[in-house]
Amino acid sequence: MKFLDLAKVYIRSGSGGNGSVSFHREKFVEFGGPDGGDGGRGGDVVIEAVEGLNTLIDFRYQQHFFAKNGQGGMGRAKTGASGDDIVLRVPVGTEILDEDEETVIADMIEVGQRVILAKGGNGGWGNLHFKSATNQAPRRANPGQAGIEMTIWLRLKLIADAGLLGMPNAGKSTFLAATSNARPKIADYPFTTLVPNLGVVGVDNVEFVVADIPGLIEGASEGRGLGDQFLGHVERCAVLLHLVDGTGEDPVEDYKIIIGELEAYGGDLALKPRITVLNKIDAVEEARLKLLKKKLERVAGGPVMLMSGATGQGVIDVLRALRAQIDEDRLRHRVNQPEEQTPWQP
Repeated sequence: MKFLDLAKVYIRSGSGGNGSVSFHREKFVEFGGPDGGDGGRGGDVVIEAVEGLNTLIDFRYQQHFFAKNGQGGMGRAKTGASGDDIVLRVPVGTEILDEDEETVIADMIEVGQRVILAKGGNGGWGNLHFKSATNQAPRRANPGQAGIEMTIWLRLKLIADAGLLGMPNAGKSTFLAATSNARPKIADYPFTTLVPNLGVVGVDNVEFVVADIPGLIEGASEGRGLGDQFLGHVERCAVLLHLVDGTGEDPVEDYKIIIGELEAYGGDLALKPRITVLNKIDAVEEARLKLLKKKLERVAGGPVMLMSGATGQGVIDVLRALRAQIDEDRLRHRVNQPEEQTPWQP
């Protein structure tokens, strides 16, 4: 299935049915009077987060979603049938944006979450509603309320516990393949990863989800390479794993480039907890490895871990460090959640 994380959609809720102008005419009923029914209500446009989806590809082939209109009222005070709602099913983690692509209408972060994007129009009143002591035979009825038409953007941000960052060919896909059942494309040339990949990683009988995104290069925030369009997929992560290629020409400069792109992207991404790892140590001489580690620690302002995704050296230690940060984030969210007050019982 092709991956798609951005889609433009046109929606319209149903219009309400018109009210009816009708009079009761029956043999032996001398004063029948008005009996026009109300129009039915128009259908809503609803969006729902469901399990089993991880792409917005369905919205490439259908961009227009219109709810049904309400039926008009009828005689004998019959109300018209309401229009059927239309439901847009999206993956968990989808943001609903206004036409300006900036205003967030809704954030679908839980399975089963439902949001009404456009409410259907109310049905018009029939002439039975306008009967009064001074107007015994009203000949007016209200038209149904028009539906709401709008253009929205759907933007998918994958929900993962940890996100992988690094230059192209830093070993991110190799790490994901070595620690999970995910099978991303791996090759000895840059930009082998073109779309984000998810993998479930386990360590010490605890599982968490890791997201691998395409590599960043200098100027990604300005659109170079694949740009920074995929950084949104790691915005929800509890911790970022920054892999630095130890076999590169200047690993320290590579580190600075990635940090600069995170800061240029904006938001809180650059402030997220980050674990820096010098990767591919199996292909680096011992003396150069010690020197690179010291330089990176000086620039990063913290410890730098050593790892080889190909041989597995240091991988378990990195996974345990990720797990510790994820557990800390989950505990922090649990503490910040307000406690539910139980009803008083005698």
